[in-house]
Amino acid sequence: MSTSLEHKRHTLAHLLGAAVLQNYPHAKLTLGPAIDNGFYYDFDFSGGPALGDDGLKDVQKSMKKILNGWNEFLHREVSVDEARTIYADNQYKLELVNEIAERGESITLYTCGDFTDLCRGGHCEHPNKELDTDAFKLDKVAGAYWRGNEKNPMLTRVYGLAFDTAAELDAYLLMIEEAKKRDHRKLGKEMGLFSFSDLVGAGLPLWSPKGTALRQRLDAFVQELRDARGYEHVTIPHIAKKSLYETSGHWNKYSEDLFKVSAKEGDEHEMYVLKPMNCPHHTQIYDAVPRSYRDLPQRYAETTMVYRAEQSGELNGLTRVLSITQDDAHVFCRESQLREEIEKIWDIVNEFYGAFNFKLRVRLSFHDPANKEKYLGDSSIWQETESLMKQIAVDRGADYFEGIGEAAFYAPKLDFMAKDSIGRTHQVATIQLDRLMPGRFNLFCTNEKGEKEPIVMIHAAIAGSLERFLAVLIEHVGGNFPLWLAPEQVKIIPVNDVHIDYANEVHQELKAAGLRVTLDSDNESMGKKIRAAKTDRLPYFIVVGDQEVADRTVTLEKRDGTKQVLPLSELAPKLKTEVDTKAI
Repeated sequence: MSTSLEHKRHTLAHLLGAAVLQNYPHAKLTLGPAIDNGFYYDFDFSGGPALGDDGLKDVQKSMKKILNGWNEFLHREVSVDEARTIYADNQYKLELVNEIAERGESITLYTCGDFTDLCRGGHCEHPNKELDTDAFKLDKVAGAYWRGNEKNPMLTRVYGLAFDTAAELDAYLLMIEEAKKRDHRKLGKEMGLFSFSDLVGAGLPLWSPKGTALRQRLDAFVQELRDARGYEHVTIPHIAKKSLYETSGHWNKYSEDLFKVSAKEGDEHEMYVLKPMNCPHHTQIYDAVPRSYRDLPQRYAETTMVYRAEQSGELNGLTRVLSITQDDAHVFCRESQLREEIEKIWDIVNEFYGAFNFKLRVRLSFHDPANKEKYLGDSSIWQETESLMKQIAVDRGADYFEGIGEAAFYAPKLDFMAKDSIGRTHQVATIQLDRLMPGRFNLFCTNEKGEKEPIVMIHAAIAGSLERFLAVLIEHVGGNFPLWLAPEQVKIIPVNDVHIDYANEVHQELKAAGLRVTLDSDNESMGKKIRAAKTDRLPYFIVVGDQEVADRTVTLEKRDGTKQVLPLSELAPKLKTEVDTKAI
């Protein structure tokens, strides 16, 4: 977002804090930042009544009234002791004050109207002149742990939407309404693709035959693209010793987010974990035998589940789960082969997402030099790696932008951002260029001189998480999968019993061509059968009546209502062409 818009959103977070205190004087303020679509503020209402969704209109009215008197922001620096005195009754602000003091930074208070808050700055200079009261709207109330830690108190988070103009807000609200209609949780249930069970556990989706067929075809597409570029398939177990992840560096970084496994209660053997990622296992496949430079690159691909202990409050449909199916791949190569291998993966990404008409941007996810302690490895290696990745993006003429601080702790990334059909952006595929992990596992090849030569490693996920990608795809297409991907491609509906023989002939013709087709001969009304075909969002259905039987034709109806009459002999070739070309 632009700096100007960020300042407006941050100012509105302050305005929200002032309005909540006016309506709920017992509330304790915590934090209120600007976010991608607006702002939020977290409050502790434990001293009295809490704000709910039904109170948002009143708070919003208060915000607009208060804004009239907000002429300009004033700020002043205070000492640590003064700040502690001011916030003596607010443990959240005291915690922030103490952290600021520990960092040796200035403590600043910002005031506008009668409202003062602990803040680093970044506001509108003259809020009542710069803010359009029709360009923001309080959106919803949710729960949130203080500092995102489930061990901390639960707070009330109030979200607001904010844009530069009222027209932009209206457009966003229309998009949100469309998104509700396309919600993958709603459509997935309607179409019978997946379900959740309290007995199995939250965040652990169960896939029906239809949903499983979808997953398999998506994965087959990814592997088809990889196979054409020399990838080989490997298989690894779902658990590993703790020491594997200590060597890789993941244990020190993510140990709290791993599922720990013991063979027996009281077992004193080394701890095992459910694998949170596959790369450490794949390094051991590479290292199992001596490698010559002639053997490189080694390209391993595997679609398998990994497991991460997300907080229960963060689980959400298929977008945030505990069991994540990754279409994962790792390339082990020499420095001289890096660019060619990255280019091949980039080509796969473009072909895969092009099949669904996603528009891609590339985020160069680089490390933050101001926070070097967050990353492993030497700064010069990071800079060299990032320079190469940027050069590739420039040479390809990619639509790219830099994301400082978005790198993984061990490697920079190329993160592909897909814009869906209603304008939302999702992070999808990822390519990581990793010089660190091969060193931690002492991976090398024997070069032309007979010397040990360190190698490099590329991590690549195309769909990324099949669960998350399917959530994005379902909402992108509104459940209307292209013919090649649809779990059920065609339904044949005979008008009555005298048409069943010909309908069965059509059914067999399509089945022989490898199409996923069903014959609906249930004793239901025509209207009900057609409604069911439309509810299931089938790409096509065929109604067989007297005319079709007499002429040996079919009337092929698309889900958008358009119809085409074809000789039976032309039906299967037409549909097969649409499947083979992956027509959208």
